[in-house]
Amino acid sequence: MNYRHIVKMAQWARNPPSLQRVILVFSVVGICLALAGIEFFIGWPEGLSPDASGHPRGVKLVSP
Repeated sequence: MNYRHIVKMAQWARNPPSLQRVILVFSVVGICLALAGIEFFIGWPEGLSPDASGHPRGVKLVSP
């Protein structure tokens, strides 16, 4: 852990963030975890993949 992290934690201990900031941070973390869970358990949609076979213009990306 960097010295800067320890100083930041000490500042937060002395002046804790507001309840709105805590709710915002936990909301963002929750949304990210939900998206990661959906992607892990359900899978990534084929239409959003870069090598999607059903591209509307018929463009198909081929890796070398």
